[in-house]
Order: sequence, then structure tokens, then C-alpha cells
Amino acid sequence: MPSGLPPAQALYIGMEVIIAVSSVIGNVMVVWAVRINRSLRDTTFCFIVSLALADIAVGALVIPLAITISIGLKTHFYSCLLVACTVLVLTQSSILALLAIAIDRYLRVKIPMSYKRVVTPRRAGTAVVVCWMVAIVVGLTPMLGWNNLQRLRDNGSLVTTDLLVTCQFETVISMDYMVYFNFFGWVLPPLILMLLIYAEIFYMIHRQLNKKVTASHTDPSRYYGKELKLAKSLALVLFLFAISWLPLHILNCITLFCPDCKKPIFLIYIAILLTHGNSAVNPIVYAFRIKKFRNAFRKIWEQYVLCRDPVGKLPQRGSQRGQSEVERRLRANDDDDDV
Repeated sequence: MPSGLPPAQALYIGMEVIIAVSSVIGNVMVVWAVRINRSLRDTTFCFIVSLALADIAVGALVIPLAITISIGLKTHFYSCLLVACTVLVLTQSSILALLAIAIDRYLRVKIPMSYKRVVTPRRAGTAVVVCWMVAIVVGLTPMLGWNNLQRLRDNGSLVTTDLLVTCQFETVISMDYMVYFNFFGWVLPPLILMLLIYAEIFYMIHRQLNKKVTASHTDPSRYYGKELKLAKSLALVLFLFAISWLPLHILNCITLFCPDCKKPIFLIYIAILLTHGNSAVNPIVYAFRIKKFRNAFRKIWEQYVLCRDPVGKLPQRGSQRGQSEVERRLRANDDDDDV
């Protein structure tokens, strides 16, 4: 760690290193778990893998760059801008992955009998590609001109010949873009939409569970009970994302609407750590809340870290012989719900 750093900055860098290592290891475990467990290879977990890849990039790429930026190095304006835009791309991809997960869970509850026919692996893969393309467009918009280059030139803070700046996020990224376009356009609306979707999911599940069922062999309570458990787990992921990112966006709003207001540096560090820390918490949620992930993590730990045969086998799909048509079709959508 560089000598002569202020205590707050030194603590910030130390925390960033811990978060980076945890994020990379945890999310690699998520991707690995999906790879070795066939029952995790469905549409929902396709989106979870996309989210995990973005979080791996945060730990392996964004956090080291953020540490470099915090030291206050002088760089070319567009080099610094590209670093900041990379953070924006990965953030937006996470938001869109969470939105895709919410829509996927909604369809599983709304149309359980025809879900497999409507949400095919091909369509799920297309949705992931579209999410990343939109994230790239939204995140790289400042590279197209919506940035602080002209403002720095106007106030004399920029040497025009070499475009050197002290690389910090607020130096190169326009707060107009961050608040009006990024936050009000591409962060807040998806979060509100996801809140409404999960509210509707819980309403539909509870309505189904409260129905009186006359024949036990057509009782869908097992299916909807597992849907409820997994929906709670994924809603928790959404909640953690919201509380991790909203403080930083609120600080951005303060910067734009109250430019003379003082923002203590420790609050800025806490807000940044919350955003980066969110990349490390999702694997913990999966481990404690989703049984199939927990079993897969245990298998990886025992077989590849402790170098011994894992205890027990990962759960496999049970026999469907003798089940009613309703049960067979519901259980066909039930592979990822062993929570």
C-alpha cells in the first residue's frame, strides 16, 4: 500500500482489496456451480450467471481501477473517462439482469403450464445479449460527448494539448448525465418496475396457495411453495442491490442540485464501498437461501479444494411416473426450485 496515504484512504483501499477478492472468488463459484449442476442450467440461472460475470468484472477490473483513481493519478481525459464508463456498463448490466430475473420469475408464476414453451433457452440467451448491448450503449454514452471535457476547458482546468486530468469520477463524468439520464432514466425506473413485479409475484403465489384443492394429486402447493421461497431469495438480491447503489446516486443528486453542499469524504468512501460490496454479497445469498447452490458450493469445496470425494450427490430430477398431467408440467418447470 502506498506510504503517506490519509488513514481514511488507506482503510478504503484495504476494504476494496477484501471486497475484490471476495467478489471474484464468490462469483466464480456461482458460475462453476451452474457448470457442474445440470439442474441449475435453466433460464433464471442463465440470468444469474450474467449477473455473476458482471460482478467478477467488478472485482477483477473495476475495483483495481477505482483504487488507482483514488490515489489521484494524472491520466489522459479519455482514459479516465473509459474507466468510469466501464463501471457504468457493469452497473447497468447488473440492473438489467435483475430485471430479466424478475420478469422470468413472473412468467413462471403467471403461466406455469406453458412457461417452458414460451421461455426457451434460445430466447433467454437472446435476452442476456440484449441486456448487455443496452448496458454498453447506456454506459458508454459519455464517451460520445456527454461528459465534462468542455466544462474543464472553459474553466481552465484542462491542458488542451495533452488533455491531462487528475482522474476522478466526478472530474470526467457529467452529473447531468448521472442524474437525469442514468439514475432517473435507467436505474430508478427498473428498480420501481422490479418492485411492482415482485409484489405481483407474491400476490399471485399467495392467492394460489390459499386456494382450496379437492384432489391431492393435482395440488400445485409444492410448486408454488418453492416459487415463493426462490422469489424471496431473488427479491433479497434486488433489495441488497437497491440499498447498495441508492446512497451513491443520492450523493450524485446532491452534487447536481446543491453544488455548494459539503460531502464528507468518508461518506463518499462508504457509498463507493457499498456499490462494490454488492458484487460480493450475491453468492452469500445463494449459499444460504438456495439449496442447489449450497450443495454445488459444498461439492466444489470438497472435491476441488479439499481434494476428496464430495459427500452425497447433487439432487437429481425425480421420477415422474404415475403423476398427473398438471403435476408433470408443473414439475417440468421445477428444476431450479429446490430451496
